[in-house]
Amino acid sequence: MASDQIRQMVNFILQEAHEKANEIRVKTEHDFNLEKQTLVHEAKLNIQEEFQKKEKDHEIQERIARSAEVGECRVKKMKVRDDLLKNLVDEAGQKLAMVARGQNYPHLLQKLIVQGLIKIEENDVTIYCRGEDVATVKSILPAAIEEYVGLIEKEAGVKLSPNVILNENREKDLPESSYGGVTLTADDGKIVCDNTMASRLNLVYSELLPSIRALLFPEEQ
Repeated sequence: MASDQIRQMVNFILQEAHEKANEIRVKTEHDFNLEKQTLVHEAKLNIQEEFQKKEKDHEIQERIARSAEVGECRVKKMKVRDDLLKNLVDEAGQKLAMVARGQNYPHLLQKLIVQGLIKIEENDVTIYCRGEDVATVKSILPAAIEEYVGLIEKEAGVKLSPNVILNENREKDLPESSYGGVTLTADDGKIVCDNTMASRLNLVYSELLPSIRALLFPEEQ
């Protein structure tokens, strides 16, 4: 009887151990599967997050590239337009140079000198011109001074006796890029009136630039 009871107790203990081991195995597998699912889920999230980050970085790089390309196109477009406007001014300058070789140029020079004297409003004035215009300016200077004195006397009732001389230093003659015309100075060069053809062209160009742009580049309007 005692041996049967011991056997039963042993069997009971073994059965309990077996059930406990099975319970531990089941729980371990459950915990393992749960942990595995969690790890897999986190890995998927990390992969998705990394993919989204790379995709976002790629989009940003594409935007930067597109922006750079657009900027480069704009720069090229602006350069082409600036070159076109510069060529336009250069062509106008060449036409002015032709005017300076025309038969009416002496008369134009006289008018420019008179206008310069009125603008500068000084009694002692030195006139500068291109080397090739020296002879012409010398020949028309007396008439220009006379015209200036007559205009002031007529408009203001004042009889002036201006001391207007032509620059004698040939190294200070105006460059060919002036396209002709004259520059008047007074007070040891502190007062300057630029009445060259180039300065008149630049003045007209600045005033007409909006209209020129509208004519040449209507898509900007």
